[in-house]
Amino acid sequence: MINKEIRYFFTALMFFTRIPCPKWVDHDENYLNKSRKYFPLVGWIVGGIAAFILWLMLLILPLSISILISMIASVWVTGAFHEDGFTDVCDGFGGGWSKAQILTIMKDSRIGAYGVIGISLLFLLKFFLLFEIGTISVTLVLASIFTAHAISRFVASTFVHTHEYVQESEHSKAKPIASSRLSFGEMFYSFIFAALPLLLFWNYWLLCLSFLIAYAVKMYLGYYFNKHIGGYTGDCLGATQQMSEVVFYLAILALWKFI
Repeated sequence: MINKEIRYFFTALMFFTRIPCPKWVDHDENYLNKSRKYFPLVGWIVGGIAAFILWLMLLILPLSISILISMIASVWVTGAFHEDGFTDVCDGFGGGWSKAQILTIMKDSRIGAYGVIGISLLFLLKFFLLFEIGTISVTLVLASIFTAHAISRFVASTFVHTHEYVQESEHSKAKPIASSRLSFGEMFYSFIFAALPLLLFWNYWLLCLSFLIAYAVKMYLGYYFNKHIGGYTGDCLGATQQMSEVVFYLAILALWKFI
């Protein structure tokens, strides 16, 4: 049992990051589906690396440059996995009128104007949000980064339980994840990993409210995706992770004014 759980974790780590994993870990469909419970834990690792790089750079560099390097580190660790999904969603929903057009555009490996503009604005917004949070408190921005990466991955993974998967192709990277749903106990297990960082930074109660706001955005995205293509795709999951992460930062900055 323990060996299986370890393999589930490493499968998730291999799927979402460039971090080297044991050679006996592969993209087995059954293990990939079960690994979903560990998506927030992968967020711990990615967010932890990003926060550590930020803290390290702040010892020698200004806040603005440190945040930019931290963002670069998180993109490198994940191979821009979720960012790629976000750009595809921007291109697909921006340039497509029908369900067939949207799905066809999203499957195109080339990036279009909507994707370039969308990802550029997303990065700019993320940078300025983290910078403004950092001017309030370095501890707060470190806590926010670590927590956002865990929560956003949990939020995106809940699509499997709340919406229907839209078949893109037989080789879709999200197909194994969407093939079956986790049990209530497994989802609760995943939720614990997502919520635990909130307990570590309990004095920042606004992190909890930001979690709820990020999930509300996911529900809106679910409605939007369902309206236009009848459900979600792998790219939609990537876009949801990116948008819920940014909204989490946005909510923290906005709620801070009321403290």
